[in-house]
Amino acid sequence: MASIMDRSAINVNISIDDFDSILEYIPDQAPWTTPDPWNDPIDFKTTPWRTGTYHRTEQVGAAVTLNFTGPAVYIYGGTGPEYGSFEVDIDGNKTVVTAYRQESSLLPTSEILFTNEDLAYAEHTLTLTNKGAQGDDKGGDAFLFDYLDMTVQMAPQGASITNKTIEEDDPSITYEGTWGTNQSGNFSGGGSTYTNGDKASFTVEFQASAIYVFGDKKNDHRTYNVYLDGAPAQTFNGTSGCGGAWAASCEQQQPTIKYFASNLNSSTHTLKLENIAGVNESYFDLDSIVLTVPSEYAPRNLSASSASANGSTSTGQSGGGSSSGSSSSDTPDAAFTVGSSPLLLLTFFVLYMLQPRLRQ
Repeated sequence: MASIMDRSAINVNISIDDFDSILEYIPDQAPWTTPDPWNDPIDFKTTPWRTGTYHRTEQVGAAVTLNFTGPAVYIYGGTGPEYGSFEVDIDGNKTVVTAYRQESSLLPTSEILFTNEDLAYAEHTLTLTNKGAQGDDKGGDAFLFDYLDMTVQMAPQGASITNKTIEEDDPSITYEGTWGTNQSGNFSGGGSTYTNGDKASFTVEFQASAIYVFGDKKNDHRTYNVYLDGAPAQTFNGTSGCGGAWAASCEQQQPTIKYFASNLNSSTHTLKLENIAGVNESYFDLDSIVLTVPSEYAPRNLSASSASANGSTSTGQSGGGSSSGSSSSDTPDAAFTVGSSPLLLLTFFVLYMLQPRLRQ
């Protein structure tokens, strides 16, 4: 297959948590249950789940989907006697994976359920659908999704990357409409900003090979549009999905990914994010923007998608290793983990916590 992963380049594993807004739950989040981080503070020393949350369903046909660009994806979730099978659909290519295990561990753990490292470097649509008990599954119909990793190339071989954090009060961000502010040592840079104005927006110009927008996720949040370089809007939903259909509750105190884009060239890019408040006057919260800036730009030419969903299952670590490239960060907010195989895989993780918003 042409244009797959360049293992000599700087490739990064981006972790997409079950609470991140770039995921879409189908038909919505009603068939799914999740721990409420608003009521149950997360002990990160003991939780088996990334950021302390998961999405679990017993409804056959319930699904979660993600659009991503890159050559590899890794799915993590729960296994045990209560679980059945789920379908992995990548660009219409489907395979069924079982999460059933005859015995369960003494403590729940998040295991790697599916791996595919042979995708074309292209735009892909991934859908995970609960199939319930199938074939040799002797348990129930449950499916538990914890998180996934997707691999993207940030820079070519021999280059380096630096991560730059833009706080919400940085003058490079232009705001339209009414925005409020919160101050807390738990936010990146000590503060955040929020709006419940319809069509209230912010715009930022930047140069980077990738951009992350981080913010809060809560049940009084709804949809928002993102425009990159004047392209048609991409619409996302910031509702957290527990604590009731509409409530100022179920806040994910870990920062969530509100938007992500990669494979950008060296030109100046423009990102605009617009809140869709609607009749409920729903909120959008911005904590920070993180840019990955390479010493050399070499965006990949994207292939026509011709994915195969026939990946593999594993209980080991994905990726890892040495490369002639390097990375650094000018902010303590981001940490990267380097593994031990021929591919440099840097797992993006944020160390600060977002506390509940106090709106007046």
